[in-house]
This record gives sequence, C-alpha cells and structure tokens, in this order.
Amino acid sequence: MRYATPASAKEAAGLLSKEKGAAFLLAGGTDLLVKLKMGMVEPDLVVDIKRIPKIDEIQTSAKGFTIGAAVSGAVIGEHKGLRAAWPGVVEAANLIGSDQIQGRATLAGNLCNASPAADSVPAMIVAGAKAVIVGPNKKRTVPVEKVVEGPGKTCLTKGEVIEAIVLPKPEPRTGDAYMRFIPRTEMDIAVVGVAISLKLERGVVKKAKVALGAVAPTAVVVPAAARALVGSKLDDASLEKLAAACSAACNPIDDKRGTVEYRTRVAGVLAKRAAKLAFQRAGGAL
Repeated sequence: MRYATPASAKEAAGLLSKEKGAAFLLAGGTDLLVKLKMGMVEPDLVVDIKRIPKIDEIQTSAKGFTIGAAVSGAVIGEHKGLRAAWPGVVEAANLIGSDQIQGRATLAGNLCNASPAADSVPAMIVAGAKAVIVGPNKKRTVPVEKVVEGPGKTCLTKGEVIEAIVLPKPEPRTGDAYMRFIPRTEMDIAVVGVAISLKLERGVVKKAKVALGAVAPTAVVVPAAARALVGSKLDDASLEKLAAACSAACNPIDDKRGTVEYRTRVAGVLAKRAAKLAFQRAGGAL
C-alpha cells in the first residue's frame, strides 16, 4: 500500500485518477480505518488530504461559510458563527460518533460515505449546502442533495474529491433544526432523522424546506411537507399536515432498529418537534 500527501485538491484528484488499483481518500479516516481493520478494503493507494492548505479551516465571508473537507466535527461545534447561523447543521455534525470520533470525523466524509442514515446530510440539504468538487481537469459545485445517489454511491467520478462544503449566509429570521431517533442514548445509527429550515415573515412561515434521513436509500426532500408549513404559524392543523406528508414520503426498510411502520410513524412525530424548534430559532412564538 502506498501513501501520498498532496499539496492541493487538484493534485489529490490527479493521483486518484491515475491510480489503476484501489485508491482511497483519507480525511478524518473514521470510515476508512474501520473498513481497513475489518478487511473490507485493501487499498493500493491512500491519499491523505490533511496537508492541503486551508482544507482544515472554516472560512467566513459575506456570502456564508466554506468548511474545508478536513474540518472535524469538534471544530465545527466550537465555531460561534456557524452555531449562530446554522445550529441544526452543527447539531447534526456533532451527533456523528463519540467525542473521540468528533475530533476526526468530517462533513465531507459523512457525505461521501453515502449512508442512508448519515446525520449531517439532511441538515445540510435544508440549509442549502453545496459541495465543491475538484477533478483532475475541472472544478464543479453540486447541491448536497444531488451528491448521494444510493447507499455507498455518490455522483463523484474517478479522480474527483470534495474540497469543501459551502453553506450560505442565512436570510434574516431563518431557523433550522435537526432531530433523530436512535435505539440507545448515544452513539447509534439513526432510525429516523428529520431536518427542517424555516424563514418567517411577520411571524408566519414564508419559506420552508424539509428533509428526512434513514427512511429511504438516500436523504429525502419532502416538498409537500414544506408546503404544509408555508403560510402558517405552526398551528395544529399545519403540523398534522407536515407529519402526514413526512410519513407518506418514507420508504424505509425493516431491520433490528425499527420496522417500516415504526419508522414511518416516528418520521411524522419528529418532524413536528423539529419544526417547532426551527420556528422558535427563527424568532417565532408558539
């Protein structure tokens, strides 16, 4: 196995594209190292991106935030600007694993692992996050909801790497929230995850976006759930419509963590709770 430490994302992309054997990217390593120890993968080449300048930094501008692909969950959780702008994204990122894992795990890695139950993905989707993807010959920016195409599968082609996750500056009176249900108190995979972002105008929901995790092969955006909230002050009728739309959008599996019926029901319950929290964060009064 060979080990490389490129000085740029483009160099990393070139190394990956030219490799004829099995090549893997190393950022936090919380997924790759587990797979290595379990014998699930046998890399011919490991490309460590942590020495690329600024790839482990969060940059703030008038347009929002650029989170480098090697920024850990722990660093995200300590960033005051991110916590104030997108608390739901920060909460979701900080649910990935234990304190030890938080010191290594990254948003880009959680996205590229392409698990249906990834906590950060629904939260990033409702926040309007985009992935900056660098290839050997070009760079492209893709909405997070279009990156994951199925369990373990992304839109990245051979040689492409995610350089950063970009989050926009939230509009005034915007609030987001992410909630999940797990079988144990901590460190388990989500049975259901719900992310909601709301923008208010004069106490009424003007814009909304709803995404579900762990209830389908990929995170699911639910336009019908968003429509149920727009024009409301989160009255009981709108919340019931939200819950019904979220449950209807579910296409889960039966496994040891929950049945299809259970996941479907929980999706609606969590959606109402997440909507209330997002509403309060946007400055709404319940």
